Amino acid sequence: MPKWGYSIAEERLDPEKTVKASAREIRVSHKAAREVCSAIKGMMLTQAKKYLKDVAAKKRPVPYKRYTKKLGHRHGLTKAFAGRYPVKAATYILKLLEGAEANAENKGLDIDRMRIIHAATSQGMKLKRFQPRAQGRATPDFEVLCHVEVALEEQQEKGEAV
Repeated sequence: MPKWGYSIAEERLDPEKTVKASAREIRVSHKAAREVCSAIKGMMLTQAKKYLKDVAAKKRPVPYKRYTKKLGHRHGLTKAFAGRYPVKAATYILKLLEGAEANAENKGLDIDRMRIIHAATSQGMKLKRFQPRAQGRATPDFEVLCHVEVALEEQQEKGEAV
């Protein structure tokens, strides 16, 4: 049985109002997954799901803030002008959000008040392969898998006391 945890501190989470979900060793670019996670962090769950569906349909771009070398500008971005449409990463993270939503339903939390408080990704293992070349040589061909994790928290209503 593998032993892994979440990168968010347990003290930050209220067990009655938060849910977590993670996807391990998925075949998605860790760079694209990082940018998608930073784009959805802080969004409400319904808003994030709609955003990811638009990204998968190539209607809204994801702003790229870190991996921007030779990256073109996209229409509709405000803070960062470079962007892409990471369809594969968006669909996997959308599936992960739906799993977190199911966890929240199972706990009896209100889905309409769920906010993404943590979305992070990290590199997984590398699949090492070699491409045979001419004259007995070979070129390494590595595929880097990634881990994605999210944490959702139920937000208080405006009139509700702490």
